[in-house]
Amino acid sequence: MGTIDITLIGILFPIKLPLDNLPVTDIAATFAPTIAALILVYREEKLFGVRKLLRRTFDYKRITRKIWYIPIIFLMPLIYVLTYWIMRLVGLPIPTVWHLPLLTPFIFGLFFFAAALEEIGYTGYVTDPMQALYSALAACLIIGSIHAIWHWPSMISMGMAPGLFIWGSILTVSFRILTVWLYNNTGNSVFAAILFHAVTNTGRSVFPGSRSALELGDAAIAYGLITITAIIVVFLWGPKTLARFRYGRKGQPHGLDQMQ
Repeated sequence: MGTIDITLIGILFPIKLPLDNLPVTDIAATFAPTIAALILVYREEKLFGVRKLLRRTFDYKRITRKIWYIPIIFLMPLIYVLTYWIMRLVGLPIPTVWHLPLLTPFIFGLFFFAAALEEIGYTGYVTDPMQALYSALAACLIIGSIHAIWHWPSMISMGMAPGLFIWGSILTVSFRILTVWLYNNTGNSVFAAILFHAVTNTGRSVFPGSRSALELGDAAIAYGLITITAIIVVFLWGPKTLARFRYGRKGQPHGLDQMQ
């Protein structure tokens, strides 16, 4: 029913947000995960639990292995750069000159706030219990699918073509895999997930020609690269925990930790 209600809001109030020309329904889709989580936590642990969950927004001290800031901050920008050059190579009509917008820090701040509203719910509240029941990959597929479906009303409001709609849904699941991978390797830091989410959305917004240029060709290049990256992560770190590097030695640090 919630998804249907948001769809009706999008039809009745077809207002676009100034950022990325997003529909107003994205506000509801953004706030809902954390509001639901806070209500459930309050019922179980009252204000103590609510404060505990909200404090995880800035639990950066959990990231004891600082090497993980490299993929948190630079993985998605690297994918966007690769996307840009592939799009140029295949002749898609994207700008050949680009300047970083002066408002980028402000845009990042807005996206950080929005990412916190989603990740406190998806990562801070749901991820650990789901991983206790299922493998890390299965948890990602379930949470990512729910996340994708929850955004369908906004995608419909934006008038997405079928191809972009499909790739957007695949992207959401792939993004959840990468987010949980970072979360599991940073001491279960919600801040790591929020920062990664904010960098991802900021990069898409400031991409040459903005989001509309990034999504040329149904976004198959950008979202395809992100999906390939998620598949590589699952292969290298294992579907069970996303934290056991396939080529790490026994008793030795795994993956990126070996670089410290």
